[in-house]
Amino acid sequence: MKRLLPYSLILITAVIVGACGAGAAPEYAMEAPAAPAEYGAAPASEELYLGDTVEYSEEAARAGNGGGGVDATQVQRLVIQNADITVVVSDVELRMEDIGGMAEEMGGFVVSSNLYQSYTSNYVQVPEASINVRVPAEKLDEALDLIKKDTVEIRSETRSGTDVTAEYVDLKSRLKTYQAAEKELTELMESAQDTDEVVNIFNQLMYYREQIEVLQGQIKYYEEAAALSSINIRLIAEETIQPVTIGKWEPKGVALEAIQDLLDFWKNFVDFMIRFIVFTLPVLITIGIPLYFGFIGLRWVFRKLRGNKKPKAAESKKEEEPKK
Repeated sequence: MKRLLPYSLILITAVIVGACGAGAAPEYAMEAPAAPAEYGAAPASEELYLGDTVEYSEEAARAGNGGGGVDATQVQRLVIQNADITVVVSDVELRMEDIGGMAEEMGGFVVSSNLYQSYTSNYVQVPEASINVRVPAEKLDEALDLIKKDTVEIRSETRSGTDVTAEYVDLKSRLKTYQAAEKELTELMESAQDTDEVVNIFNQLMYYREQIEVLQGQIKYYEEAAALSSINIRLIAEETIQPVTIGKWEPKGVALEAIQDLLDFWKNFVDFMIRFIVFTLPVLITIGIPLYFGFIGLRWVFRKLRGNKKPKAAESKKEEEPKK
């Protein structure tokens, strides 16, 4: 009995320690936000603690000096400015090259350009183009003035601005919150010893790093869109807008048009005859001759059969007459 007493005390102590360890939640479960199911989240009993911790972490981060809160009054307003303009020019191709060079000189670039053919009211083919460039936002007015310079006509001009300050501030705030959570999870993973804890923390860490990259991409887009304004330019040839004029009637012009029409008729007629003799007539001959001989053969057979029927009919008629 005395020998069993020390072992019993050891066993009881081990059971108590194990029960205490099982009843306590892991250290990281009270500090790190929960990862989504696709990243291998912990069981439901641990997700409750992790979900409650998200709200606490965001509040603490925004309340603290180094947290994720961003004061909108301390952020410079972010406005995305764009412009659309349609101008009539004397030389479409040259003007398109000039606009591309202007954008590059200002520190911008050409996003896209398209040169195509259009038609005037008289069905004359003329060039037309569209080009999209980006220039620094502070040089937008200067760029528009240069585009409108030495143009024949300005058909339309539209400027638009979108204030994205609220979205930008929200993204920055969320980014700092996620970065704070990433830092906490990194420290927890360094101190974690249990394999399950390490795997769970790693999955959550990957989720937050992915979210950080997404937010950084959105923030970069807003910053670049606000820093570089987009200008869509449509270039129309001068010939396209020239009004249709009706000149004085001149017999000389009518006579020349009539002669031209006559020449066109004889030209088309000669072309038709050449094509008929070289192509159409041989085709008709090669097809018509076999058809003709086939027709002759069928007619001969038909006459032959018809001729045989007439004597038989005459004989039968003679045989019927004596009986009467």
